[in-house]
Amino acid sequence: MLGGGSATVFPEQIVSPLAGLRAALPDGVEVTFATGADPRTRVPYARDGFALRARYLAADGQLLAETAQFDGQVQAVGSFPHGVTRQNLHAVELTGSYTPQRTGAHTLAVSGTGHLRLTVDGAVLFDDHCAPVGSDPFEGLMQPAEHRVTAGLTAGRAVPLTLRFVPGALGLGEGMEALNFALGHREPQLDADAEIEEAVRAATGADVAIVVVATTEEVESEGFDRTDLTLPGRQDELVTRVAAANPRTVVVVNAGSPVELPWREQVPAVLLSWFPGQEAGAALADVLLGSHEPGGRLPTTWPARFADAPVTTVTPADGRLPYEEGLFIGYRAWQRSAAAPAYAFGHGLGYTDWAYESLDTTPDSVRVRLRNTGRRPGREVVQIYLAPTAGADPGAPERPARWLAGFAAVEAGPGESAETEIPLPGRAFEIWSEPDGRWRRIPGVYTVEAAHSSDDIRLTAQVTSG
Repeated sequence: MLGGGSATVFPEQIVSPLAGLRAALPDGVEVTFATGADPRTRVPYARDGFALRARYLAADGQLLAETAQFDGQVQAVGSFPHGVTRQNLHAVELTGSYTPQRTGAHTLAVSGTGHLRLTVDGAVLFDDHCAPVGSDPFEGLMQPAEHRVTAGLTAGRAVPLTLRFVPGALGLGEGMEALNFALGHREPQLDADAEIEEAVRAATGADVAIVVVATTEEVESEGFDRTDLTLPGRQDELVTRVAAANPRTVVVVNAGSPVELPWREQVPAVLLSWFPGQEAGAALADVLLGSHEPGGRLPTTWPARFADAPVTTVTPADGRLPYEEGLFIGYRAWQRSAAAPAYAFGHGLGYTDWAYESLDTTPDSVRVRLRNTGRRPGREVVQIYLAPTAGADPGAPERPARWLAGFAAVEAGPGESAETEIPLPGRAFEIWSEPDGRWRRIPGVYTVEAAHSSDDIRLTAQVTSG
């Protein structure tokens, strides 16, 4: 639910999709959960059932600061807690207790660059110095290798635990304090096949199945390029199996950028949540249960297959990466492609329908009138595109078939109409002239398109640019 790299934040709590739905649904509604297909290759941070705090210690054992921890990751970037400095900090202890929900062999993971010692219920399970991996100091600090151990625990019996960390370094260069280590935890699990079978059984007996699939910081971050657009792990298989077992399957896609959705025609609803943050579960419940409308629109084009994307070569050769596509990036490139995308730029559905009734133009703005033809209040994002016609300057450089000139959101109740005026900025009629080193207006007749998305044009008119 949270992004990786610079998108990472450190909230005091997180509402999971499961917790959000259970809190929002009335008493008597049974919500059954199954893991299905966990895409993570690393053990998730310790959270549910843990009561943790971080204790910052000097070399003589003096307590410098103490902070509450909502999960098992202790991280400070840019500054340490009040009273803690590079000079006086010697060790940090993540300490507290864990109350298991299941009996069996629990997986615990420790990570950090420095000396780590994990003690659970009085027994030392890990005690070793962990060196950085690779030559990148930032990567070594932020993504240290994890080391796993197992512990046999009993459901309902709380056990004390402490992870003591003596860091190998306390910063990224001279000007930035930094610290990062973590305790991970995973409950006893079935094998991967059995996890999917458990999810299919749960879906078979449910009125509605909700499948949450996701990318993770292990495959999506600004520190590296993805090699494909597939969802990690066996998540596509999970959706296909669940959809076959229950025709009322809703898929929530928690991703920060396009992914392939090969099963999209097999399910009645797909909700893209992006990375919604700490209140994700509460917001998700609001949308799925209908108290709020999903009113967003895609700022990117989503291909059906990675191979269909107009630009796929993104690896520099000899230190150079030529941008040979020029202006034709994103939806502008798709207009020249023989392949149709899965979802076009600007696409997005809500809980009502809209009829576009009129489009009036001036050289500086357009006015669009539309009506909510559904049975509940709704929100529509009106998109205005410009397209050159034969009357435009024939000597102008090649331009896209259409380009976004403006947009505006409107709201209306059932049967009500709404009007919006959207400016046509002068820049929308201009191109960059390389010889002149400036923007140059291209006069002529343009087609103005009022659209629901870049591939769903509802009304057209013409405007003359002088």
